[in-house]
Amino acid sequence: MTKFSKLALAALFAFAVVGTTASADVAKGQKLYSKKLKDACGFSGAKFAASHTQDEWEEIKGAGKFADEVKKVCPKLEKGYDSKWDQDLYDFSYEFASDSGNVPSC
Repeated sequence: MTKFSKLALAALFAFAVVGTTASADVAKGQKLYSKKLKDACGFSGAKFAASHTQDEWEEIKGAGKFADEVKKVCPKLEKGYDSKWDQDLYDFSYEFASDSGNVPSC
């Protein structure tokens, strides 16, 4: 193999690894919901995510009110929510929103 071929192969491998890591947020959000929010909410992740459409979730996140909306959907969660979960839970909610056609396993 030439140096160029080795470099191209290494770059392709790096892009594959980075792409896989970037798409893991939905799974992390689903895991967070199952472990931290499900008991406080009292319903499945499918019902939680389907409480809004993808556009509504996007608008809520864009307005900076995602944490407030999570607490509104799950009122018993008031004290147990950590704002560092926002991005992963948003990715989960967006992926499984009512108009997405996807159904989570939690």
